[in-house]
Amino acid sequence: MRAVPTLRYLVTTVPFTAHFIDDEDGHGEDGGPTGGLTWSGRADTPHEQALIPLFAHNEMANASPADLARRVMHSAYAADFEAAFSGPGERVFDDPARVVSWLASALEVYQQSENEFYPFSSKYDAFMRHQATLSPAEMRGLTLFNAPNKGNCASCHTSSLTSSGGLPRFTDSAYSALGVPRNRAIRANGDPKYFDLGLCANGRFNRSEHDDWCGLFKTPTLRNVATRRAFFHNGVFHSLEQVVRFYATRDSQPERWYPKDTRGKVRKFDDLPARYHGNVNVSAPFGASPGDRPRLTEAEVRDIVTFLNTLTDGWKSPTN
Repeated sequence: MRAVPTLRYLVTTVPFTAHFIDDEDGHGEDGGPTGGLTWSGRADTPHEQALIPLFAHNEMANASPADLARRVMHSAYAADFEAAFSGPGERVFDDPARVVSWLASALEVYQQSENEFYPFSSKYDAFMRHQATLSPAEMRGLTLFNAPNKGNCASCHTSSLTSSGGLPRFTDSAYSALGVPRNRAIRANGDPKYFDLGLCANGRFNRSEHDDWCGLFKTPTLRNVATRRAFFHNGVFHSLEQVVRFYATRDSQPERWYPKDTRGKVRKFDDLPARYHGNVNVSAPFGASPGDRPRLTEAEVRDIVTFLNTLTDGWKSPTN
């Protein structure tokens, strides 16, 4: 149904709020819906998030807490689980709800492991610590990434240190509708009436009260993005070059990305019902008119991709 979102660099994600006020810049502006986990923000904590795939019919498909507890009881780690979570005079496997709760807690604690989930060990981190130098192409890419009139990526994927000196997570944890093309490889999309509406349909709200949230998905971190093979919530693109070109030409060359109808007209934003097209982000690098010059040249696309490769964890200095 969706591309798998990363579980890394989520440790400081705030619980979902409809009106996030970021006072870090001193302006106190309403950033709109922000926070939560998953593409549509339907969980607030790693504990809640861990339960989603355990019971989802298209993932692990446990039918009930009792069903899941029975699987854990017959697993290779059952004895360790019982030793860790049984209290004095009681056996954890006697209460399926406790089994599920402790299982989610164990996953939650594991996801707080610094070395596994937020090591901050990329070349860019070394650069920010003044322990490495970016190449000319990487520096050009960073400049384009930050420039409001070019990539403007940093407007959502913050690249600067926090006010407390913390390294950036490369996401503002907010939501945006990008109008990405429909992914025909998703089985559910074989039904022309099916649409993944994202934030407005995450189960938290009355959808009719939040039409302006339909088509919005959470801004992911760009850390380790170069290791991914499926991009955006529906996994429609499979290379960083495609992604950056889409940003640069979505509005100036829509025929590159969207199908045409029987009259030859480009069906822009074909993965979103027409009544929600007004929700789609038109800030730079979007917002051009058909036929305009692309916001980024091919050389600039390559430079941004080169920079994005510096966000991969596990970088080693060539002098070491």
